Amino acid sequence: MSRIGRREIVIPDKVNVYLQGKKIVVEGPLGKLEQEIHHLVDVEIENGIIRVKRKSDTKSARSLHGLYGALILNMVKGVSEGFKKVLVIYGIGYKAVMEGKRLNLSVGYSHPTFIDAPEGIDIKVEDGRKIVVSGADKQMVGEVAAKIRKLHPPEPYIRKPEPRKGIFYEDERVRLKVGKSGA
Repeated sequence: MSRIGRREIVIPDKVNVYLQGKKIVVEGPLGKLEQEIHHLVDVEIENGIIRVKRKSDTKSARSLHGLYGALILNMVKGVSEGFKKVLVIYGIGYKAVMEGKRLNLSVGYSHPTFIDAPEGIDIKVEDGRKIVVSGADKQMVGEVAAKIRKLHPPEPYIRKPEPRKGIFYEDERVRLKVGKSGA
């Protein structure tokens, strides 16, 4: 049995979980999330505990068992605590500014780049260099953070004026390479 799927998920106070047909709905202080349930998986809710069970022992059912256990756990954690990713911009003249719900990035292009915050996702800029992406949906937070990072990924080559250049995750370490002249 899947160790992740076998785990019981405790529903915290202020969080409401219910089944609506073949869909699980999780409501909490930070929002409402819904997830379709695959036909090879059953979800039971009783006494403040969610249990995920599989209907058969096929390979796909076993993998879906663990997947839905993790998805539901992330939904419960998301509506109660939320998720966040922090990105840091390095580079001379690189900066970020919020204009309403739109992120304006100047990261070395001849024009500014704009990213609109999707519904349910909050983007904040601190000191013009630190971008905080937060929300209840873990997947959406990760997608928006990856979309921002993709605009100017970290440069792996050692540079003289500034050793780091690009958009980094806060805890990311980039393995530096020596350029052509250093080889």
